[in-house]
Amino acid sequence: MSSSTSPTQRLTAPTSLPDGSELALRVMPMPADANANGDIFGGWIMAQVDIAGAVLPARIAKGRIATVAVNQFVFKQPVSIGDLLSFYARVVRIGNTSVTVHVEVYAERNPANLQVVKVTDANITYVAIDHDGQPRQIPKE
Repeated sequence: MSSSTSPTQRLTAPTSLPDGSELALRVMPMPADANANGDIFGGWIMAQVDIAGAVLPARIAKGRIATVAVNQFVFKQPVSIGDLLSFYARVVRIGNTSVTVHVEVYAERNPANLQVVKVTDANITYVAIDHDGQPRQIPKE
Protein backbone atom coordinates (compact mmCIF):
# COMPACT_ATOMS: atom_id res chain seq x y z
CA MET A 1 0.00 0.00 0.00
CA SER A 2 1.46 3.38 -0.94
CA SER A 3 1.97 6.15 1.57
CA SER A 4 -0.38 8.35 -0.50
CA THR A 5 -3.37 6.13 0.32
CA SER A 6 -5.55 7.84 2.90
CA PRO A 7 -7.07 5.98 5.88
CA THR A 8 -10.53 6.54 4.35
CA GLN A 9 -9.47 4.93 1.08
CA ARG A 10 -8.10 1.93 2.98
CA LEU A 11 -11.35 1.69 4.96
CA THR A 12 -13.72 1.77 2.00
CA ALA A 13 -11.68 -0.29 -0.47
CA PRO A 14 -12.68 -3.81 0.69
CA THR A 15 -16.34 -3.10 1.50
CA SER A 16 -18.88 -0.55 0.35
CA LEU A 17 -20.16 1.41 3.34
CA PRO A 18 -23.86 2.31 3.50
CA ASP A 19 -25.02 5.32 1.49
CA GLY A 20 -27.34 7.75 3.23
CA SER A 21 -26.29 6.56 6.68
CA GLU A 22 -24.58 8.47 9.46
CA LEU A 23 -21.74 7.18 11.58
CA ALA A 24 -23.41 7.00 14.99
CA LEU A 25 -20.87 5.10 17.10
CA ARG A 26 -17.39 3.55 17.01
CA VAL A 27 -16.24 1.15 19.69
CA MET A 28 -13.70 -1.62 20.23
CA PRO A 29 -14.89 -4.63 22.25
CA MET A 30 -12.70 -5.70 25.12
CA PRO A 31 -11.98 -9.11 26.71
CA ALA A 32 -14.79 -8.65 29.27
CA ASP A 33 -17.24 -8.49 26.31
CA ALA A 34 -16.20 -11.93 24.98
CA ASN A 35 -16.99 -15.56 25.69
CA ALA A 36 -14.36 -18.23 26.34
CA ASN A 37 -13.73 -18.60 22.59
CA GLY A 38 -12.93 -14.92 22.17
CA ASP A 39 -16.15 -14.14 20.31
CA ILE A 40 -18.03 -11.05 21.45
CA PHE A 41 -21.38 -11.73 23.15
CA GLY A 42 -24.37 -11.11 20.91
CA GLY A 43 -26.09 -9.27 23.74
CA TRP A 44 -23.19 -6.82 23.97
CA ILE A 45 -23.46 -6.13 20.24
CA MET A 46 -27.24 -5.70 20.57
CA ALA A 47 -26.75 -3.14 23.35
CA GLN A 48 -24.30 -1.15 21.21
CA VAL A 49 -26.68 -1.27 18.23
CA ASP A 50 -29.47 0.05 20.48
CA ILE A 51 -27.25 2.94 21.63
CA ALA A 52 -26.17 3.80 18.07
CA GLY A 53 -29.69 3.42 16.74
CA ALA A 54 -31.06 5.89 19.30
CA VAL A 55 -28.87 8.80 18.15
CA LEU A 56 -30.99 9.92 15.19
CA PRO A 57 -34.42 9.32 16.80
CA ALA A 58 -33.38 11.35 19.87
CA ARG A 59 -32.54 14.28 17.58
CA ILE A 60 -35.76 13.92 15.63
CA ALA A 61 -37.91 13.53 18.77
CA LYS A 62 -36.10 16.44 20.43
CA GLY A 63 -36.18 14.66 23.75
CA ARG A 64 -36.64 11.39 25.53
CA ILE A 65 -37.16 8.18 23.57
CA ALA A 66 -37.51 4.49 24.38
CA THR A 67 -36.85 1.36 22.35
CA VAL A 68 -40.18 -0.31 21.59
CA ALA A 69 -39.31 -2.93 18.98
CA VAL A 70 -36.41 -4.79 17.49
CA ASN A 71 -37.98 -5.53 14.13
CA GLN A 72 -35.00 -7.38 12.68
CA PHE A 73 -31.56 -8.29 13.96
CA VAL A 74 -29.11 -10.37 11.93
CA PHE A 75 -25.64 -11.48 13.00
CA LYS A 76 -23.74 -11.97 9.76
CA GLN A 77 -20.25 -12.72 11.10
CA PRO A 78 -18.67 -13.16 14.53
CA VAL A 79 -16.98 -10.18 16.18
CA SER A 80 -13.63 -10.65 17.92
CA ILE A 81 -11.65 -8.82 20.56
CA GLY A 82 -9.70 -6.07 18.80
CA ASP A 83 -12.19 -5.52 15.96
CA LEU A 84 -13.00 -1.82 15.60
CA LEU A 85 -16.77 -1.60 15.13
CA SER A 86 -18.45 1.24 13.25
CA PHE A 87 -22.23 1.62 13.57
CA TYR A 88 -24.02 3.42 10.74
CA ALA A 89 -27.64 4.51 11.19
CA ARG A 90 -30.30 5.77 8.79
CA VAL A 91 -33.92 6.70 9.41
CA VAL A 92 -36.33 4.33 7.68
CA ARG A 93 -39.63 5.80 8.87
CA ILE A 94 -40.95 8.65 10.99
CA GLY A 95 -44.46 8.16 12.37
CA ASN A 96 -46.62 10.24 14.71
CA THR A 97 -44.82 9.07 17.85
CA SER A 98 -42.15 6.67 16.57
CA VAL A 99 -38.97 6.54 14.50
CA THR A 100 -37.64 3.38 12.86
CA VAL A 101 -33.92 3.18 12.16
CA HIS A 102 -31.76 0.77 10.16
CA VAL A 103 -28.33 0.15 11.72
CA GLU A 104 -25.43 -1.55 9.95
CA VAL A 105 -22.29 -2.61 11.80
CA TYR A 106 -18.89 -2.98 10.15
CA ALA A 107 -15.74 -4.43 11.70
CA GLU A 108 -12.25 -3.26 10.82
CA ARG A 109 -9.93 -6.24 11.25
CA ASN A 110 -6.25 -7.06 10.93
CA PRO A 111 -4.66 -3.58 10.79
CA ALA A 112 -1.55 -4.92 9.00
CA ASN A 113 -3.74 -6.11 6.11
CA LEU A 114 -6.95 -4.18 6.75
CA GLN A 115 -10.26 -5.89 6.13
CA VAL A 116 -13.66 -4.28 6.59
CA VAL A 117 -16.61 -6.65 6.90
CA LYS A 118 -20.28 -6.18 7.64
CA VAL A 119 -21.03 -8.10 10.83
CA THR A 120 -24.57 -7.11 11.84
CA ASP A 121 -27.62 -5.20 10.72
CA ALA A 122 -30.85 -4.37 12.48
CA ASN A 123 -34.10 -2.43 12.25
CA ILE A 124 -35.20 -0.87 15.52
CA THR A 125 -38.20 1.30 16.41
CA TYR A 126 -38.06 3.98 19.10
CA VAL A 127 -40.99 5.95 20.49
CA ALA A 128 -40.89 9.52 21.76
CA ILE A 129 -42.03 9.64 25.39
CA ASP A 130 -42.92 12.36 27.87
CA HIS A 131 -41.73 12.73 31.48
CA ASP A 132 -44.29 10.12 32.59
CA GLY A 133 -43.08 7.58 30.02
CA GLN A 134 -46.16 8.00 27.84
CA PRO A 135 -45.93 8.29 24.02
CA ARG A 136 -45.86 11.84 22.68
CA GLN A 137 -46.00 13.38 19.23
CA ILE A 138 -42.82 13.71 17.20
CA PRO A 139 -42.34 17.49 16.76
CA LYS A 140 -42.96 18.77 13.25
CA GLU A 141 -39.91 20.62 11.99
